[in-house]
Amino acid sequence: QVQLVESGGGLVQAGGSLRLSCATTGGTFSTYDMAWFRQASGKEREFEFVSVISWSGGRIYHADSVKGRFTISRDNAKNTMYLQMNSLKPEDTAVYVCAADFNRRFSVVARDYDYWGQGTQVTVSS
Repeated sequence: QVQLVESGGGLVQAGGSLRLSCATTGGTFSTYDMAWFRQASGKEREFEFVSVISWSGGRIYHADSVKGRFTISRDNAKNTMYLQMNSLKPEDTAVYVCAADFNRRFSVVARDYDYWGQGTQVTVSS
């Protein structure tokens, strides 16, 4: 059974930075595409795509809303994915959730992902 556990969330002022981690166990991390999604308060049924990284780390893609501010990366030796978030804005406030795609579709669509973490809260104050 694959398990994903996020960490690194917290409260930060606008303009600040946070680094999220997604540690995985129970599978072969280096064979999955991985992604970050987020859920804003009041929109718990909606997963907004943030960033995706291919299984090798050779391809990455960020949503326009975070491009230039967020950077996704992974360390396959540590079975961990990261999201470096800089220049945070109040509208970035959300629960950030990591997800794994066994079929390597490099997808921005939530339903394409097979396993999900529980999420970590990021709150950006103005």
